[in-house]
Amino acid sequence: MLFDTDVLIWCFKGNENAAKRIDSDSGDRLLSIVSYMELFQGVRSSREKKLIHSFLSEFDFTVLPLSENIGKRASIYIEEYALKHGIQMADALIAATAIENGTELCTSNYKHFKCIEDLSLKTFKP
Repeated sequence: MLFDTDVLIWCFKGNENAAKRIDSDSGDRLLSIVSYMELFQGVRSSREKKLIHSFLSEFDFTVLPLSENIGKRASIYIEEYALKHGIQMADALIAATAIENGTELCTSNYKHFKCIEDLSLKTFKP
């Protein structure tokens, strides 16, 4: 399962539902490179940076890279959904990563992704 950035942020803030959701995933724990960059963009200290690295390693997250197909699919989503639904570039790339890798996306931001019909979503309540 691919985890959206918000799930990890909720977990880092001590949210039990997010922690349980991550812990209960018995398959591959996946993270888009976009989410990976978003996590590190928000760090406020070298201690937080180490904690993120430790967490990702401990829970055996695999970071998925961008590809040409992900970029093409995300650009289609922006073209189709930005005006009507307000989808942002990062969310389009994360959704495209999930679809191109044939996996569900776990998020608490259902509204960011609901316009993408071929995306399989697993939502949780923080």
